[in-house]
Amino acid sequence: MNAASTVIPLPPQPSLPVVGETGVYPVRRIWCVGRNYLEHIREMGNDERAPPFFFAKHADMLVADGATIPYPPLTKDLHHEVELIVAMKSGGLNIPAEKALDHVYGYAVGIDLTRRDLQLASRKKERPWEIGKSFDYSAPCSAIQPASKIGHPTAGKIWLTVNGKETQKGDLTELIWNVPEIIWQLSQQVKLAAGDIIMTGTPAGVSQLQVGDKLECGVDGVGTLKVSIGEPE
Repeated sequence: MNAASTVIPLPPQPSLPVVGETGVYPVRRIWCVGRNYLEHIREMGNDERAPPFFFAKHADMLVADGATIPYPPLTKDLHHEVELIVAMKSGGLNIPAEKALDHVYGYAVGIDLTRRDLQLASRKKERPWEIGKSFDYSAPCSAIQPASKIGHPTAGKIWLTVNGKETQKGDLTELIWNVPEIIWQLSQQVKLAAGDIIMTGTPAGVSQLQVGDKLECGVDGVGTLKVSIGEPE
């Protein structure tokens, strides 16, 4: 397909930079794991015995490192959730956990921005979470570190600061489901493919954001990410 064969202009291809590469990583889909750190489950008052589950964001909701993000509409309770991101280089259905890492291209650091008031209202009405999770600029993400250079991290601090004050802190060892298990479970639900990224869940310490806040976050051995919250559009 090219621009001459479409009745409207082709939308841009969402992508992420790759550390040490001139080429970019094209993003196909964004998948997110809910409730994958025990302390975050407890702070949100959820059943810690329930298994994590998956929801999606659209690829064009990605935000680059260093960006200023407009405060989103319809909410008065915007929260941050720092996460390890897994970037796939291949995929399939029903990928066994023991072969899952063969399909991973690399890793990054992301923030699952959440309109918490809208998410909780939807949950009470037993409605989908999209209004609280899937909105413009809701998926800030760092450059990808290829697994060929850093391996597959299983331990290391994951953290986030707001205006220099640490609000979230955890360790990858605290993931309830590890990366191979996440890929195995998600690939039973959908056919994964190259270009899919997976946000693997957030540790405790989520908090409300205001216009003017400056966020910095990171995962040891993977990278860091900085964004700011700006005025509404």
